Amino acid sequence: MPPTFGGAAAQTPYIDPDITERFSDRARALFYARLAFLGIGLAVLAVPSWSQYLGTTSPTAFLVYFAVIAYSVANYLFLDHPRLGRPITFITLVLDLFALMAIILPSGGLKSPMMPAHVMFTCFFALLFPRMLSLAPPLLMLPIVARLDALMQEGADTSQGVFLVVWYATLSIIAAYMLMYLNQRDERRVRQLRALAKTQEENIITQERLRLAREIHDGLGGSLSTLIIQAEFIQRMAKDNPVLKDEITELKGQAEEAIDELRRSLTMMRRDFDLHKALEDYCMRFQERSRVWCSLKVVGRERRLPSEMQLAIFRILQECLTNIQKHAKANRCDVQLKYDGDIMNLTVGDDGVGFETRQNKKGHYGLSNIEARAVKFRGTVAVQSAVGAGTKIHVTMVVPIEGSHVAFLPSPAPSL
Repeated sequence: MPPTFGGAAAQTPYIDPDITERFSDRARALFYARLAFLGIGLAVLAVPSWSQYLGTTSPTAFLVYFAVIAYSVANYLFLDHPRLGRPITFITLVLDLFALMAIILPSGGLKSPMMPAHVMFTCFFALLFPRMLSLAPPLLMLPIVARLDALMQEGADTSQGVFLVVWYATLSIIAAYMLMYLNQRDERRVRQLRALAKTQEENIITQERLRLAREIHDGLGGSLSTLIIQAEFIQRMAKDNPVLKDEITELKGQAEEAIDELRRSLTMMRRDFDLHKALEDYCMRFQERSRVWCSLKVVGRERRLPSEMQLAIFRILQECLTNIQKHAKANRCDVQLKYDGDIMNLTVGDDGVGFETRQNKKGHYGLSNIEARAVKFRGTVAVQSAVGAGTKIHVTMVVPIEGSHVAFLPSPAPSL
């Protein structure tokens, strides 16, 4: 099996941290509300006249009380659990309705003084689970209480029961609707503020990049241009010394390569950077410089990538081709860039001498640099090679969500 570096490239569901934090805060408010109810319940159980008024003199009332304590503590302990927090909270809310029914039925049914608590628990359902379907448990509780109340009080006026059911259902629906409406409005405003903040941040970064690009172009670019001109002048003067002329020619070539790299880096800092054109141009220059035949193939449906990811892909290819030129002794290499939905695949293979992948050479950081760039995008790096059988490097990266970026300046990666 080829060695693989980096993180898993599989997509994981995105969870908005603000929504999670908001749910956690509201669930804690529910816990504190339960503590208040438990405090009142303890007073009811302790005062005989209150217990008789609410019909909680039987041992069942004590069982219900301690059951509420038990599942309230369990809910609090699992409040921030990523998978169990929400379902446990929903289940305990349903248990709250059963506990409320256990108090309502012996204390007057629909006419019980505890019935207004039903509206409050409906509000908690609407706050914690702002979906119409989540209101089914509290709304179903009303006809259940009405039916049980009618069975317990034979001959009672059913019209009064119907009115109370309709009345409490209307109050619950109005309260839940208002809460869900306000919740959706707040979420919409938060999304708008996020989009505005992200746009403003991107504009600031873009302006700063353009400013730095101008400074680098006028400063370092001017110095490199002057160096090339001076090298050409000295080259003409050294025509009678072949050794010196060759050295100056090499110096001039290095300066030209440096200014090409500078221009390429400045282009990457602009929004109109064309990754495919940059890869194609670099492969052509690599072929001319190294005399190694190089092909580039783009597969899949093309999509616009974040500028940082374009830079990472270009630098990884640059690192791979530099290694091929220095170490592979290859006659040809093949480069493939593949778009596969939210996954980007870059494969670079050569027919060179290869190497033993299990041997780690000290001072050689090429693969580490490639891995570091890939990991930034939840990527993996797989190396296939054997002595005399060439080398193939396969890099997989996940395209970040729309609008995400990291503010940094592009810089050449160190080579092997």
